Amino acid sequence: MSNLFSGRSQFWSRRRLLQWGLTAMGISASAWKLSHYPVQARESVRIPPLPETYQPGNGDFEPMLVLRDFDYGTLKQEGDRLVREFQVVADHSTLQLNRAITYVSWNLNHRVPGPTLRATEGDRIRVIFTNHDGHSHSMHFHGIHPAEMDGVKSVRRGKTTVYEFDAEPYGVHPYHCHVAPVTRHINKGLYGLFIVDPPGGRPPADEMVMVMGGYDLDNDGSNELYAFNGIPNYYRDRPISIYQNQLVRLYILNMIEFDPAVTFHIHANMFQVYKTGRSLTANEESDVITMGTAERHILEFTYKYPGKYMFHPHQDYIAEHGCMGYFQVLPSEA
Repeated sequence: MSNLFSGRSQFWSRRRLLQWGLTAMGISASAWKLSHYPVQARESVRIPPLPETYQPGNGDFEPMLVLRDFDYGTLKQEGDRLVREFQVVADHSTLQLNRAITYVSWNLNHRVPGPTLRATEGDRIRVIFTNHDGHSHSMHFHGIHPAEMDGVKSVRRGKTTVYEFDAEPYGVHPYHCHVAPVTRHINKGLYGLFIVDPPGGRPPADEMVMVMGGYDLDNDGSNELYAFNGIPNYYRDRPISIYQNQLVRLYILNMIEFDPAVTFHIHANMFQVYKTGRSLTANEESDVITMGTAERHILEFTYKYPGKYMFHPHQDYIAEHGCMGYFQVLPSEA
């Protein structure tokens, strides 16, 4: 089971493998990235290695690795049925949001957002949730499940509970803590994405996850900083490398509290929108989409020309306070 960010030592070992291309073992970084992809996708998707000039951030998790990290759990055969089991731990840790500001987050598996859990429609899901934090927490999943699995009951410090249900329907579903005040628990970092793939899968693509979040630093009910995948301006300072003319599939989720709606916009391009991931054909085409809190979609696009292209919300205050990034489009022959 994927757990890249439980400590600095694990992060450094994984990062070195990626940056150095696993050359000592004769394996490419792309091969490692695609280890969980369907077999038919591995030969046709190229994932750019991290550039030699890449510098990690100051924290115990790296948004560049969060971007393409999917946790498929551990498969267990129980009788005549397979169960996909996940381990999720709630705790707290200090995030270095920028050079001047640190923030004590409440988080899942030592990262914000929490792990991107992934399954196929119809899979039996078992999430073993343990709370190591000093506050009570829970995990509430969007989607379809029995009432007793709804995650609205508090789990106290030192306690463990199990959420078990069938993964349905296919689509893109958030999960988050549902302990009151919910806005505070989400704003502190207790949220993540649960991807349920359709039974036949989707076409091969360079797949990535972006979760938009906000930080209310002084508890006044408004955000002072914002981020894609936990750290403000991370992808502004470390652009995301993608290949020219290769399909990108972006799973995007808005978990910003206190702001009623935000947009997401990419420069010099258009994207196909699969609303809530609940369709196998695009619902519309645009270059900007509006999302309320907990709203999410799949966006697909390719870049025709190499170069450096900005992405951000069109609420300038939010963009200028942390939700800003770039795609670095590499020539397809690179």
